[in-house]
Amino acid sequence: MTKARRGLALVAALLAATAPQALAEAPAQPEHTRAIAERQSVTAETHMVAAAHPLATEAGLAILEAGGTAADAAVAVQLVLNLVEPQSSGLGGGGFVVHWSAENARLATYDGRERAPLEADETYWLDEDGEPVDFWDAVVGGRSVGVPGTPMLLETLHARHGRLDWAALVQPAIDLAEEGFEVSSRLAGAIADARELDRFDETRAYFFDADGAPLEAGTILQNPAFAETLRLYAAEGARPFYAGEIAEAIVEAVRTEENNGILTIEDMTAYEVVEREPVCIEYRGRDVCGMGPPSSGALTIGQILGMLEAFDLPGMGPGMEANHLFLEASRLAFADRALYMADSDYVDMPEGLLDRDYLAERAALIDPERSMGRAEAGEPPWEAARLLAPDAPRPREGTTHFVIADADGNMVSATTTIETGFGSRVMTNGFLLNNELTDFSRAPRDEEGRPIANRVEGGKRPRSSMAPTVVLEDGRPLLLSGSPGGIAIIPYTAWSVIRILDWEMEPQEAIDQRHLVNFNGPTGIEAGPEAEVLAEALEALGHDTDIRDLNSGLHVIRIENGRLTGAADKRREGVAAGD
Repeated sequence: MTKARRGLALVAALLAATAPQALAEAPAQPEHTRAIAERQSVTAETHMVAAAHPLATEAGLAILEAGGTAADAAVAVQLVLNLVEPQSSGLGGGGFVVHWSAENARLATYDGRERAPLEADETYWLDEDGEPVDFWDAVVGGRSVGVPGTPMLLETLHARHGRLDWAALVQPAIDLAEEGFEVSSRLAGAIADARELDRFDETRAYFFDADGAPLEAGTILQNPAFAETLRLYAAEGARPFYAGEIAEAIVEAVRTEENNGILTIEDMTAYEVVEREPVCIEYRGRDVCGMGPPSSGALTIGQILGMLEAFDLPGMGPGMEANHLFLEASRLAFADRALYMADSDYVDMPEGLLDRDYLAERAALIDPERSMGRAEAGEPPWEAARLLAPDAPRPREGTTHFVIADADGNMVSATTTIETGFGSRVMTNGFLLNNELTDFSRAPRDEEGRPIANRVEGGKRPRSSMAPTVVLEDGRPLLLSGSPGGIAIIPYTAWSVIRILDWEMEPQEAIDQRHLVNFNGPTGIEAGPEAEVLAEALEALGHDTDIRDLNSGLHVIRIENGRLTGAADKRREGVAAGD
């Protein structure tokens, strides 16, 4: 056992010393057997964590075992993920949290999405000829960096729903950063495959060896700079990230690195985490809820499910008929997403996107026997929508998702990101900075001059596909779900809901199923055995198909009859574990 792992095993003792007195005096936990499985559903009676790396899951469990809440555990999980899965999320990025409070029987959603600089405008991604810059020319360097939200998001979550001492929640990541952790095969592969990761000095020094070769799996990687950052975070909370020395370091890195940006200290100090109303749709007697704009996740999932409710999916079961209906509903939902969805603080959003009559009209366009091809956006009862131009979807890789349930019945479904894998490639104080501003449309208007809803504007939050989801039955949580995967997060998560609720699959079985996605274009089929056969069947229904890697990272927990059943995606290295 490494020192870092021993540190995680001992964190409960540390927390007992710093926790409220009632917790400190609680009797020691009895001997128990912890159910941990990499690729089968895991059951537990008391609490559970499912996250994208075993060390993150272990850190979260240690917090829960010390009497911490789901919010407390979320802090530890995210900070360890920042260290061991740096390509996906961290303090230089942002995210969304859906939180269930058992005491108040209340669902809350927290928006920690990054923001554009206040001085940015719709010409931000145009070159000197007035044309949108190429994607990779935009990504690499300081210009793609938005104001990070994760530091304040975690602090806000803890302040409102935490119980244990803040500094103790940060300690597991400090221990791992100081003592080191093994580079996993997945991280080593991501480093080797990443484009231009060695472009900047600090990033190159961290992810490559002295000879300039990418770090190999099994390498013990330490991050003393991140440990120092975390010590400051433990002592002072999020303040230094927005009005102190770390904020200054972020601004300096953004403004001085190649392809420099315009971020200022004023942008940092103006940042706020926003609690927003959950977006919910009733689906076959349950409420499927998630994060609203600037995320498109809950709205688009809601549209897909709302249209599919017109069809007897439970009766037909999994198979080609259901596959086709799902893909056609996805076409229609993504057509609306491209036209209407963006940061609702800046863009008037139509209230009718989840209207039952509107969704029934959209569902009537689905032919069970033949694909419609490219779908057109609908016209909900909202006149100004017709003045907008559609945006194009873009794939993303730098995201993670985790779910947590605690002993008191509080729950967290959280999706966090730094955008593309390894973000902007700019690193400061031991963590990577996001490239979130490339989630805006780089073209602000179409050829006719109509504005694109997701264009850059000062202080605006870019549209996201992240979809942390909580399903309620009779007003209580039944299912937590979500995934990384860029725009594919939406179908990944929607499929998990259908397979678990409509077809009563065990969580692991549900998320192990082959992915099929459609973003209002070709139908994507996850590569693997029988993919060609499936493609032929879909092509016979009029689909253009594209067989490719669809690397989700689904983590789910189902809650039934007092029992927790969790699962972690076989496509990645995460685990679900509980007691």
